[in-house]
Order: sequence, then C-alpha cells, then structure tokens
Amino acid sequence: MARSSFSDIRVFVEVARRGGFRAAAEHLQQAPASVSESVQRFEDRLGVRLFERSSRSVVLTPVGEQFYVKSLPAIVDLEGALDDIHAQKDEVAGILRLSAPYSAGPFFLDDLVARFAAAFPKVDVEVIYDDQKVDLLTSGVDAAIRSSTLLGPNTHAVSVGPELEMTIVASDAYLAQKGTPDHPRDILEHDAICYAFGSGGNLAAWGFNGPEGMYTIQPKPRMVANDMRSLLAYAKQGLGLAYLYREIAVPHLEAGSLTQVLNGQVGLLPRYSLNYRSKRNMTRRLRAFVDMAKASGKAA
Repeated sequence: MARSSFSDIRVFVEVARRGGFRAAAEHLQQAPASVSESVQRFEDRLGVRLFERSSRSVVLTPVGEQFYVKSLPAIVDLEGALDDIHAQKDEVAGILRLSAPYSAGPFFLDDLVARFAAAFPKVDVEVIYDDQKVDLLTSGVDAAIRSSTLLGPNTHAVSVGPELEMTIVASDAYLAQKGTPDHPRDILEHDAICYAFGSGGNLAAWGFNGPEGMYTIQPKPRMVANDMRSLLAYAKQGLGLAYLYREIAVPHLEAGSLTQVLNGQVGLLPRYSLNYRSKRNMTRRLRAFVDMAKASGKAA
C-alpha cells in the first residue's frame, strides 16, 4: 500500500473515532480542511462514501462502519508499536545482542555484562561467543568485541578490556628433544602450535618486543586449533611451542607441566575493540553499554 494511502487510513480512523473532522484535526495536529481533504481523497480513490456529512454531524456509512471496524485494530497495533519505540528512546530497555570471542568472557566481558544487567534490569542481554569476523549489518547483533584485525569496515570502535599478556610455552620433553629457543627468530626452526581465527587459513601471528617496538613472526604450524584449551593440551603432550594467553598457562607453569620460553621478549597484545555500526540513532541500551565500558577503567 502506498504511504499516502496509509496516512489517509489513519486520518479516516481518527475522524470516525473522534466523531468529526475538527476533533480529529485537533488530535492529529492538522488543519480541519486538511483532514477533510484527506478523507475526500481516500473516498475518491476507493469510489465509495465512508461518511455522511451534514452541517451538524459526520456519520459513518454502512461501508464506512465496516471498514472502520476492520482497520481500527491494525491502527491501534501500529500506534502501540510506535509508542514502544518512543518509550525505548526514553529509557534503557529492550534486548542487547553482543558477539565476542571465547577468550573475552573470563578476561573481562562476563564481569562487565553482569554489572550492566544489574544496573539496567529492563535490558535483556544475549552474548554469542564466536571467534569469527561478524558482519554487523546482517548478523543481528548490536556490537561485536573483536581484535583490531577483525573489525568491520565503516564502523565505530572503542577499546575495551585489559591488555593481553602472552607467553610461549612447551613441555620439558619437547624442549629436551628440540632445544630451547633463545631468540624469537628461533621459533621458525620449531614445531608451532598456532591459533586460528575460525579457519586454518587465518592464523594469529606471534608478537614480540623489539628495539623499535612490537613486531610479529608467523611460524610454520604443525598443529592448528581455534580454541586455546586445545593449544594448551597439545603443548602438554610435547607437540611443539604454543603461543597462549599467559593467564591460561599460569596454572600449568606452576604445576610444572609446561615451561615458559623467551621470557621478557613476548609482547602484549592490544585491548579488544567494541565495534558498532553508527553513533547516529544508537539505541539507549547500546549507548549505556558503551558508556559503562568506557567508565569501567578498562577502556581506552
């Protein structure tokens, strides 16, 4: 239906509901002549009279009465939907959908989301953990937490979460067999256990501190997985060097099942980014979440 037809139906319903052109015009904040012209135009398009008019009253015809009864529920539903939209503009409510890599949860996101949900009880929160790149236009999520290499084009981002301390570990059995690397370039001669972003063709490079700042090396992988728990298990089985979040490796380092190598040479990874489509017409729930992330002391 053409937009003009919908507008005319709404005017028709208001005239019938209010019992006259002037009352309908007052409610719609239009001139009485404009309301009358809208109804006349609609009648001409339909080829039937919807109202019988006199100098004293406006009364629905039988056809008009039938159309009014059938169209009123739809208009009421649309008015309710519009009221809901306006209400959400004025309060923090609705569903906030987030996408994040598995690692973000225990590092900072679970705590941030829990505090947000407690602060805004009218918001329902959905967190979908997935390490692959997300298209914010088609995915249905409000924001994605990702590394800078997986940010979408034409989007906005703020840094969130802590800097990520990395480590390179191996079992004593592996080091006894293959030797201990002394310099980052030595990893090119070793079996590498590498992290993959969603597929084996997109591997995480290993970052190191150098005289001119951070640089990366991409070792030749022997083992590839998209879950760091698997990388940890492969390293403990003596299958190579693994590049891991240090927080994940610490219990195994303390237990003696893994040994850290290249101490002091492994760099910090940058914070995650909270990626969203546009600042314009942003829902209040997303704005509230972004603001809380910034205020948490863990955002740049």
